[in-house]
Amino acid sequence: MTNKLAVLLILSMCCAVLVVGQRRSTRFDPDGTYWIHGEHPEGFSDFGGINLNAKRVRRFGPAGLSLNNGKNFRFKTISVQKDNFTFKTVTLSNISYTFSGKFLKGGIFESAGLDDEVPVMEGVLTKYNGTKKVAEANLKFVYFAGT
Repeated sequence: MTNKLAVLLILSMCCAVLVVGQRRSTRFDPDGTYWIHGEHPEGFSDFGGINLNAKRVRRFGPAGLSLNNGKNFRFKTISVQKDNFTFKTVTLSNISYTFSGKFLKGGIFESAGLDDEVPVMEGVLTKYNGTKKVAEANLKFVYFAGT
């Protein structure tokens, strides 16, 4: 009985050390809509926003890049990580977009009470007509949780 108790005590101490030594990762959920912070640069006057909507919440709009005229470019490829956010859209009427950037903060954006005047994302947005690059800008984006 004493040997079993000693083994259990040693195992429980090892487990406690492992749990204390592990960093608890905070959840990252940037679902929402992102608008250009400030003026729209040349070539992007029709840009509406970037909609991340993994949970398909109605108030965020369909996932993809939207224009002011209501046209939506669905994501063809997308990678959403705090330090690496990239996407490529489908091509509509010979136009497509790519983005490469990062989020400036972590957490669950929808419940964070973010100020819609403070950028939370930055990166390079590129617009293509066929294979020709027709506009490119290094931009900052603000978050909107919908209404």
